[in-house]
Amino acid sequence: MRKLVLAVLLVLGAGAAMADPVEGVWKTKPDDNGNFGHVKIAACGAAYCGTLVKAFDGAGKEIDSPNLGKQIVWDMVAYPDGLYDDGKVWSPDRDKTYDSDMTLAGDSLKVRGCVFGICRDGGTWARVN
Repeated sequence: MRKLVLAVLLVLGAGAAMADPVEGVWKTKPDDNGNFGHVKIAACGAAYCGTLVKAFDGAGKEIDSPNLGKQIVWDMVAYPDGLYDDGKVWSPDRDKTYDSDMTLAGDSLKVRGCVFGICRDGGTWARVN
């Protein structure tokens, strides 16, 4: 029985240790209205997705938003050197969806979205946790 418990703990511990570095909560760049959010990025199948978990006004006060719980990032595939590509990002302030890529460097996540070859810098997001 002890061996079984130890095996289960090792498997569970290994899964936690193998979390991708992009997983966690990220503070977005302020949008056109000055608002920003916290987006939780986690694995979703073979890719990574991000959901808005908190919203803030320009003064940093937490606000209620109709976008809470909505997916902001989806289908991001991990590539070498911190690149996540082939996904989409939704910009709530413009209500537009963009083809997107993200580049991870430490606790900074540079986000970019493109439509018809025209790209919009989504800014650099900062890791919250």
